[in-house]
Amino acid sequence: MQHLGYDLSANVSLLWTEHDYLDRFAAAADAGFGAVETWWPFPAAEPSAAQESELLRAIEAAGVRLRGLNFFAGDMPAGERGIAMDAARRTELIANVAAVRRIAEATGCDRFNLLYGQLADDEDPTAQHATAQEAVTIAAAALADQGGVVLIEPLAAGLNGAYPLRTHEDVIALLDGPFAGVGNVGLLFDTFHLAMNGVDVVAAAVRSAAHIAHVQIADAPGRGEPGSGDLAWDEVFTALRVAGFAGPVAAEYRPTGSTADSLAWVRP
Repeated sequence: MQHLGYDLSANVSLLWTEHDYLDRFAAAADAGFGAVETWWPFPAAEPSAAQESELLRAIEAAGVRLRGLNFFAGDMPAGERGIAMDAARRTELIANVAAVRRIAEATGCDRFNLLYGQLADDEDPTAQHATAQEAVTIAAAALADQGGVVLIEPLAAGLNGAYPLRTHEDVIALLDGPFAGVGNVGLLFDTFHLAMNGVDVVAAAVRSAAHIAHVQIADAPGRGEPGSGDLAWDEVFTALRVAGFAGPVAAEYRPTGSTADSLAWVRP
């Protein structure tokens, strides 16, 4: 599906929730999407062989491309937002990296969101950041020969606990600093999270274009489809295009009505 010159993929973790998870890939295809993305769909960092096969069969049967996949982020419903900062969970993270690589090999997926984690009050912040940076480097090295890019995402304050990355500038500092020599790490530019943190999304698109590896769109406030909130969407897409960002772009929002109705904003 095309939107204003961009290939648009659909996030099946938030769209078509009226369907069972594995049926959403076919629903995306029926709606005209050739590509999809998903949060980590399994309850543990390392899925069983049967769980992994089920996912791959659903993607193949739907005839869609898996364009984006999140790494395991812990217990998201309970509030966790990644395990990269937690040295005690390094074995778990490495097992997850291996599973992500297998899925990448099977599907050709090339964008992988590694949520950074939350700062623990009783541990040294500098050490926790170093642990997260090492985790990102491990993941990037594991996926490099697959053409995989590890994404680092700022998240909205107040909704995601002690998550330390709040703006595009926080991520750019990492990309220009500790990850300067790692070619396959980039910024995940999520319009909702940035806007909720008071960022001027249009200006940030221009500032960040050289660092953006993936864009996710949702309006703010509310995280609904474009047009349901306050963002100036034509300006956002114009800024991305003028700044030289070529894609990919994903619809990652919570529809305010049915998913089908929420797609009225898409313009070829």
